[in-house]
Amino acid sequence: MKRRHAMPFGAEVYAGGGTRFRLWAPAARQIDLLLVEGDTRRETEMTALADGWFETDAADAAAGTRYSFRIDGGVAVADPASRSNPDDVHAASMVVDPLGFDWSDDAWRGRPWEETIIYELHVGTFTHAGTFAAAIERLGYLSEIGVTAIELMPVADFPGRWNWGYDGVLPFAPDASYGSGDDLKRLIDAAHAHKLMVFLDVVYNHFGPEGNYLHLYAPQFFDPKRQTPWGAALNFDGVQSRTVREFFIHNALYWLEEYGFDGLRLDAVDRIVDDSSPDIIAELSARVRDGPGAQRHVHIVLENDRNEARYLGRDAQHRPLHATAQWNDDVHHAQHVLLTGETGGYYADFADAPLRHFGRCLAEGFAYQGESSRYRGGAARGEPSVHLPPTAFVAFLQTHDQIGNRALGERIEHLAERRALRAAIACVLLAPSPPLLFMGEEFAASTPFLFFCDFGPDLAVAVTQGRRREFAQFRDTAAQATIPDPNDPTTFANSKLDWREVDAVPHKEWLAFYRECLRLRTEHIVPRLAAMAPSGNFAVEHDEALFANWTLGDGSVLHLIANFGSTQPHRIQQPPGQVIYATDSEHEGAAERLLLPCSMLCILANHS
Repeated sequence: MKRRHAMPFGAEVYAGGGTRFRLWAPAARQIDLLLVEGDTRRETEMTALADGWFETDAADAAAGTRYSFRIDGGVAVADPASRSNPDDVHAASMVVDPLGFDWSDDAWRGRPWEETIIYELHVGTFTHAGTFAAAIERLGYLSEIGVTAIELMPVADFPGRWNWGYDGVLPFAPDASYGSGDDLKRLIDAAHAHKLMVFLDVVYNHFGPEGNYLHLYAPQFFDPKRQTPWGAALNFDGVQSRTVREFFIHNALYWLEEYGFDGLRLDAVDRIVDDSSPDIIAELSARVRDGPGAQRHVHIVLENDRNEARYLGRDAQHRPLHATAQWNDDVHHAQHVLLTGETGGYYADFADAPLRHFGRCLAEGFAYQGESSRYRGGAARGEPSVHLPPTAFVAFLQTHDQIGNRALGERIEHLAERRALRAAIACVLLAPSPPLLFMGEEFAASTPFLFFCDFGPDLAVAVTQGRRREFAQFRDTAAQATIPDPNDPTTFANSKLDWREVDAVPHKEWLAFYRECLRLRTEHIVPRLAAMAPSGNFAVEHDEALFANWTLGDGSVLHLIANFGSTQPHRIQQPPGQVIYATDSEHEGAAERLLLPCSMLCILANHS
């Protein structure tokens, strides 16, 4: 089986041989194509077309040919739509023929969203080798513990040898530090053989700070009147924005069609500035739904700090109108405050009643649905989400952000009391919302996940200094020196998982706990989620006990009861139904169940 996504830009190999090269450079007068194949080098002026396009054909430019574009007789740059840049972002691109790869997953059509259990991973630190090929070796393990989808942090070509991926500047080229594009395809092909979906984290709100040359020949990509934390916003609604929109929409379709990804996670869409209608999120979602999504299960997941429920609506058949779901940061924030007592930064919004916020997330979606945010200076945050099903929200206790944005990269297992953490994990894994695990979470990895990058000298110094200024609580010089330098190779190396831990105490005990929770979810909850309507409600008693229940898609009722009290037992009336999970409970057969501190019950009644 062959796959190819045809693009209106970049290097497109012809079926009969040769390659068409196309670049949008509306601010340039002349573009020259530089070709290198072996010892042969030549430079050809490209033909100027209407609306800022330049194009030329090269009959002898086969797959493997290196090429770049010279701007107005000056600097030569990589193709912004490069499918491969083997020597990093400042060097030449390479012609790729996508039809040169043979797929073996012909029968794969993805998996329904309600089956989703996500495992987020960073390719470079997931294994010691840090490659696509090495990740294949762990797919059987992930499938066996109950995961149904892996989500790769961004792989778009970034500057240097290591990076989280959010500094990518060539969004169509898998970073060569992880392997070739064919290596990535082999990973996806192997995942599908294990019945694992593969999602990709993509960044459509900015380009990275090093290696982006668009300002030289296509400044129309940016809107200098609107600023983001990374500089000028991308131009999705201004003059000449149509080409910018097509660039990113084709990027989404490229990953889904040419690489066979099963879904995309759109990073920080709240940082996208777009006042058009439909905006870029709605248009991209529609193009995906009407394209690859018409043939198989394809899922779009958002990260959106604004809690805009408008993107998560469903039609009468419970199908997404735009995005499939959103990462629910509110779940994490509420539970983090509950488990650790930390209330700095954005945790301030959850300090007053963390358990109530957590219960609202589980039952209604967002904790903030238009309420005033203390962290945001009193501004309203969010939109009503009670009309949405729980499957519109991805729940988690850990992600790359929530670990890596800490000064020392600590995981929640190192910050929370064990029994309370187990109760919280069970709540997330056994509630209806699709859960997400961050790599190593399932065995309480001892390794941190630190912020790391590998920029050029000037930028590297600025990043290191900025990182230390970010954590003002480390006030003296000696304490600030303990914050790992993002550019130090050991910072990256120390973030790699140690897979020997899965067989050691206490890690193997945590793994057994996660495996059992995921087994129960797969056996009892997942089969009942299809066509689930909004039906959740919750109550909190004495800021310690949480009661939540939902009517599932088949009419059965799921009850979740958790006691996060630290000292006093809490007596409750047990709802009717089958106890599918209980932690630290007494009186197994009694009509009343006495929950000990930091314990949880999950009960399923087969009929509403």
